[in-house]
Amino acid sequence: MKLYKISLALMLGIGALTSCSDKLELTNPNQPTTGTFGNTVEDLEEAVIACYHHIRMEGTYARVGYTLDVVRGDEVWNSAQGWGYYLADKLSPSTTDEIYALWSWRDWYYTINICNFVITKCGEDDALLSDTMKRIKGQALFIRGLAYYNLAGYYQNPALILDYNQYSSLDGLYASNRAEGDSSPFDQYDRVMDQVEKDFAEAMTLLPAKTAGGEWAKGRATSGAAAGYYARALMQRHKYEDALAVLKRIINKDFGEYKLMANYGDNFREGSAFENNAESLFEVQFLDYGSQGPDDEWTPVNISKNASQGHAVESNFGPGDFGGWADLSAAPWLYWLFKSETTKDGDLDPRLYWTIGTYESDWDSKKDKLGVLGNMCYTTTMTEDAPVVTNNNNGGLPIAKWTNMRTGLYSTVVVGLKCGINLRLMRYADVLLRAAECENEISGPTQQAIDWINEVRSRAQLKDLSLADFSSKDKLFEQIANVERPKEFGCEFGRGLDLQRWGFFYNSERMEQMKQHSAYKLSTDKSTVKNAVAYGEDGVECSFATFLNGHEYFPIWQTTLNDNPNLVGNSANETLDNSSYFQKKGWTIHPVVDLSK
Repeated sequence: MKLYKISLALMLGIGALTSCSDKLELTNPNQPTTGTFGNTVEDLEEAVIACYHHIRMEGTYARVGYTLDVVRGDEVWNSAQGWGYYLADKLSPSTTDEIYALWSWRDWYYTINICNFVITKCGEDDALLSDTMKRIKGQALFIRGLAYYNLAGYYQNPALILDYNQYSSLDGLYASNRAEGDSSPFDQYDRVMDQVEKDFAEAMTLLPAKTAGGEWAKGRATSGAAAGYYARALMQRHKYEDALAVLKRIINKDFGEYKLMANYGDNFREGSAFENNAESLFEVQFLDYGSQGPDDEWTPVNISKNASQGHAVESNFGPGDFGGWADLSAAPWLYWLFKSETTKDGDLDPRLYWTIGTYESDWDSKKDKLGVLGNMCYTTTMTEDAPVVTNNNNGGLPIAKWTNMRTGLYSTVVVGLKCGINLRLMRYADVLLRAAECENEISGPTQQAIDWINEVRSRAQLKDLSLADFSSKDKLFEQIANVERPKEFGCEFGRGLDLQRWGFFYNSERMEQMKQHSAYKLSTDKSTVKNAVAYGEDGVECSFATFLNGHEYFPIWQTTLNDNPNLVGNSANETLDNSSYFQKKGWTIHPVVDLSK
């Protein structure tokens, strides 16, 4: 009995010591580290949410990460004539201005950092992953692909970091964007775009379709989103046959069913009735105005539990008289392109209404027809005698997209990171027009290409195009590039990337055409805001007149180059002519075609 009591005491003592030891080894759940966090499915689910959070920053899609591409296109000009947009619009940016040379670079690498954490924790062998883990990895791959797609399109030769463990040493932290034997920044560009294609292609196999329901139908990346962006990446390097195969799979409902919304404007409105709709392959989620916190998070280090979680694209687009910052305006060319063709019933193209905030007498009596809500300017009804301009000092046609100018919800611009309209980054209309473009590149004008284009036109109730009117590949390309795409996607993200992939910067006729498209005239006379202008006329300026070689990309910030000896500048830093890349690849730059003949 005595021995038993001693043994029992020892066991209790050991148990007590073990218990104390366990308590000492417990980690504080409120202070996770990379060594303690990310080892469970629950942890990685939280990390994926952080990936999504970072695509809503200043340099990703909350403001300049979106609008810099818009302003470098030929549909939009900088009506404020200042701040970082001015030189970006002129396509001759400085290497010392943070707005375009740093902010997007910085914020996309914050995003990549978190994506790499998730992907590294998931491992390389997808076959070993559970269905839940496949979906986690697929989302991180999609967002990383999105990040590098944007970085390559903006900065040409970004550093490629793929393994979170690379950050454990200074060599990983100070990554390089060149390899031995590189002859131009495009050597690194091709390496990055190879990885972009790989990430999207793998994400396609890991993610469910939108039809899985729940959050997969409410904003998470899906197989359809990955497929759409995979096709975009392929087209960026003229891989038209591969891209068309993917686009056909989307059209054939392999990734769930997508279709055009009956009303075009439903793609640009706030609220659950319109957002994440049947046309949307992927969109950035922003909280509706009124349900947001008070704190604007402009940078990734501004982390607040009361974050607004909205965007400031509306602030940049919105007219000054209604509280906007009045930075960007639609080009007169785009306005007159819309006006050049009416619907089958003789009405204005309803896409004009949702793209450019002008008064048109046609809309006084057309409320609710084709999605038009009347001559709305916020909650004010516009009249012919009181036109609205973007900038009170310089004029400009107001951009209506991604604003509440046409929704009638609010009386003024929702200033700051407060706009709650989700940015639809890829719509089914893009799938159809890209499929038509690929078909035309591969086979020339075909009835199938015309049918895909007509599907988009029919939503606007425009008359069908006829195959007989397009005698050459060049002519149909002109219709797609400078009629169909500007009308459908005018003032949306992507035009700058299109001009790059089409090689318009490397052809004198195309450069002249872009000058004409982007022509504008500064004026305080509101009555002249709609006037057509032509570059070369007195007082008329344009965005492309000061274009410098290589500045179809933004330069890498000089301070970043100074801080990292492994980085080299891109064509914008060095003012390099990039036309040899197109020539080396043997890619076609379509000549300008007069569509009236």
